[in-house]
Amino acid sequence: MSVVKSITSPMKFLIQAGLLSDLGKYVKQYGDYALVISDPFIAPCVEKEAAASFADNGVKPVFTTFGGECSDDEINLHKAEFDKNGCKFVIGIGGGKTLDTAKATAYYKDVPVVIVPTLASTDAPCTALAVIYNSDGSFNRYLFLPNNPNAVLADTKLLASEPARFFAAGVGDGLATYFEARTCYATSGINLVLMQPSLSGLGIAKMCYETIRDYAAQAMHAVATKSVTPALERTIEATIYMSGVGAESGGLAAAHAIHNGMTAVHDLHGAMHGEKVAFGLVTQLVMEGASTEELEEVIGIIKAVGLPLTLADLGLKEFKEEEWRKVAELSCAEGETIHNEPFKVTPDMVYDAIVAADKLLQQYKDA
Repeated sequence: MSVVKSITSPMKFLIQAGLLSDLGKYVKQYGDYALVISDPFIAPCVEKEAAASFADNGVKPVFTTFGGECSDDEINLHKAEFDKNGCKFVIGIGGGKTLDTAKATAYYKDVPVVIVPTLASTDAPCTALAVIYNSDGSFNRYLFLPNNPNAVLADTKLLASEPARFFAAGVGDGLATYFEARTCYATSGINLVLMQPSLSGLGIAKMCYETIRDYAAQAMHAVATKSVTPALERTIEATIYMSGVGAESGGLAAAHAIHNGMTAVHDLHGAMHGEKVAFGLVTQLVMEGASTEELEEVIGIIKAVGLPLTLADLGLKEFKEEEWRKVAELSCAEGETIHNEPFKVTPDMVYDAIVAADKLLQQYKDA
């Protein structure tokens, strides 16, 4: 029996400068009392910017701040606050862990959740997934959610003010979306909701790549000056929405699996998710035997947005063969997305591709 093909996404995705100041208008349909979970640094801005809109639309916000870790203890604190104030839905405003905490809180309370990202560094805002950690920051589990967020609001004015490195990391994460979905679709692999990729998912993933290719370099100039431009808006739509839907529905392959293996390298703990994914993508393309033309286009984008190129750029002080053979083994672990590749992948194959990709990237860095 064939596996069901799927496409999943938030019920609504809105993008415009100044959405935060109109927040009440867009959330009033979900109820009159909202638990608003936000990062500490953004909380005063949220209370000031959204206050009038909440009042005008009959929404009474209960503001709470995120404690720093998306753990069961943190989620339980927000669940208690939700119950104490008779809230009807949850709004998450902040970075990835804050948004995951909001998604998890809403899931356990069985209520709608609205997501307002303050960073475009990953595509996590749109996904039906929360990553749960222990209180000490170590990984606990993935919480697979039955639904994507009810609404994701991308305020381009807010996102234009993020650090350039975070924005570039989102480009790195989004850059891999099409190439992984392309591989997964060709092999009838399994996507992130444990179904097969759909043609729609692949199409959105391709549009994600084309948008990043055409506009990401321009968007970086907008971020540098905290300006909202059409290029910035299009790139944000690609890195948050198209990448999220494209990855979840299209599926992942080697790039993210290699990223996961790279998390075991202590020197790289300071590197961001999207920075390591970009290196993983080049490694995937080398392993797949991509054409020089395709590799040059991808590497050109990586350079244009200022992402790290080589392992040394990512923070590696010394290349130790034993350490990187371990990375290759972890990349090939049972259940990893690398097994969506169209050939049997071995740790030796991954190791060789990593070494070759690093050498290739060094060549383009020196050029």
